[in-house]
Amino acid sequence: MGFSKDNLKGFLLALLSSGFIGASFIIKKKGLQRAAAASGVRAGYGGYSYLLEPLWWLGLITMVVGEVANFIAYAFAPAVLVTPLGALSIIISAVLAHFILKERLHWLGVLGCVMCISGSVIIVIHAPQEHPINNVLEIWSMATQPAFMLYVGSVIVLVFILIFHFVPRCGQTNVLVFTGICSLMGSLSVMSVKALGTALKLTFEGKNQLIYPETWFFMLVVTTCVITQMNYLNKALDTFNTAVVSPIYYVMFTTLAIIASVIMFKDWDDQSGGAIISEICGFIVVLSGTILLHSTKEFERSSSFRGSYMSVSPSLSARLCSGNGDSLKHDENEEESYSEEISLRQELY
Repeated sequence: MGFSKDNLKGFLLALLSSGFIGASFIIKKKGLQRAAAASGVRAGYGGYSYLLEPLWWLGLITMVVGEVANFIAYAFAPAVLVTPLGALSIIISAVLAHFILKERLHWLGVLGCVMCISGSVIIVIHAPQEHPINNVLEIWSMATQPAFMLYVGSVIVLVFILIFHFVPRCGQTNVLVFTGICSLMGSLSVMSVKALGTALKLTFEGKNQLIYPETWFFMLVVTTCVITQMNYLNKALDTFNTAVVSPIYYVMFTTLAIIASVIMFKDWDDQSGGAIISEICGFIVVLSGTILLHSTKEFERSSSFRGSYMSVSPSLSARLCSGNGDSLKHDENEEESYSEEISLRQELY
């Protein structure tokens, strides 16, 4: 299917976003390493010397630019196209880490990257066209249609059940509880982000949408959902292994966001059955590649600690050889913080 101008803009912005965000992980980690070398105290152990490191701030700015580009992408292209492309930032960070940080990328990780890229290409080729929207009241009409209201009501009920019933009982033992809350709220935040982004785009085009209370309502929903997501994602990362949380969260969040978009914006109404099946297949390939890539990271980490091969970081290898157990623990913590940072990116669209 040919790209409309808006779809092309959204696609390019999503790619730009993935590039900036993927690179920001590497830049910030290099900044953390420099700061730790200068002060002797790592960020994972309470050190804040990285705040004086220009490279860390460069990484932060790069991430902000990427997130802004991703936010704008939702104003031009459907969530079915933009959301799955977020996996490309993980690929970019993995490839850059291989060459810049000398962190070995296992061949299974390469296969995961290829799968993500292949699935993304399939999704892009068969992505639905963005429907033209003239004002925020049209979006409000979509958000208040019975089918989407039923979805919103179901999400709210499930979130309350998870928070008040399952969190006290099995929140610390079942990873699906915290990630389920994050993913459900995330699907609503993506719809609100798209609505808010479209309203701001129309405003910049000369059609002021800030006069409508609906615009401010969408902004309130975005704020509420993002705060809730960050809270429970932090709980998940603090309780469970990052390599487990990341793929589960990505699969659940992306799936629910696409379902919400299909219901609210009717992305699939004008598409053929073959195009829809192709998008679903591409989405499954992306999810499989993401899970494989995360699983490979954990496999390499555990293998290096067992002694199957030396750590991908030369400095860590030297410390392992010298038998410095404290240094090993510090580096493990730094790698975990780096993985958690990539995971936190998932809920920022």
